[in-house]
Amino acid sequence: MIWQGVAVVTWALLAVPAWAGKADAEGVQVDEMSALRKLVPEEELEAAAAQQYLDIRKEASQHKALAPDNHPQVQRLNAIANKLVPHAVRWNPRAAQWKWEVSLIGSKDINAFCMPGGKIAFFTGILDQLKLTDDEVAIVMGHEIAHALREHGRERVAKSGLASAGAKIAGFGLSALLGIDPNLAGAATGGIANLTMLKFSRDDETEADLVGLDIVARAGYDPRAGIALWRKMGMVNKTENLQWLSTHPAGKSRIAEIQRHLPSVMPLYAKTKGVAQSSLPPYKSNMDGITPIYR
Repeated sequence: MIWQGVAVVTWALLAVPAWAGKADAEGVQVDEMSALRKLVPEEELEAAAAQQYLDIRKEASQHKALAPDNHPQVQRLNAIANKLVPHAVRWNPRAAQWKWEVSLIGSKDINAFCMPGGKIAFFTGILDQLKLTDDEVAIVMGHEIAHALREHGRERVAKSGLASAGAKIAGFGLSALLGIDPNLAGAATGGIANLTMLKFSRDDETEADLVGLDIVARAGYDPRAGIALWRKMGMVNKTENLQWLSTHPAGKSRIAEIQRHLPSVMPLYAKTKGVAQSSLPPYKSNMDGITPIYR
């Protein structure tokens, strides 16, 4: 792996909104989180994830690849995250206690992830090679945040028979269990690279898409960018081997699912813009071949 630069920005939610944890008639509706996840203590899982995240950062630092906090892409990611994070508590009140962090990892890999506890990382490859707009960055970030908020990783760890998170999880390769690039995980955890990277279930992926769309819309980013993103992914994947697609399968059915739920989130987006939904202009991406998206 070629490291080009890493920068980290950290912040915390200082106040929990009055509506945190309450049902909301607006936006998308999803099922209750799996009770199976309760087999794994959330504090231990988040501590293990934080350590793994620290290891990944240390690995980058050892390659003398620490980018300054004033890097334009770091500032961009930080600005987008600052708009998304306040809407995370709606989906998981515990998120108010998380020490959210965003890292920009210099690598040609097209990838991004969010670990339990709000540890987010973007690879420069996904920003540069896909030429993501801010709305498309928000879609990727919202999707990854949703995995953490809905505790999909915690459920997967429980299904793997690891009832104790701590050192036992780290020993088995937490990153692999959470769907993170196994090569990066291997470098960060002392060479554990022979594990098969487990994938989130189709239901988990759909739920992350929908919850992510809800968060994005409330933050003032266009949910229709999700359709453009997956069309762009499909176009680029014809010439590049996209790592993100190995754990985030795309396809017409996925785009159709997003389209099906746009009526639930577009009113939220229109509200942030202070206009009627009918007055919203079409979403236009920045890649030839992707037509404007009207609804």
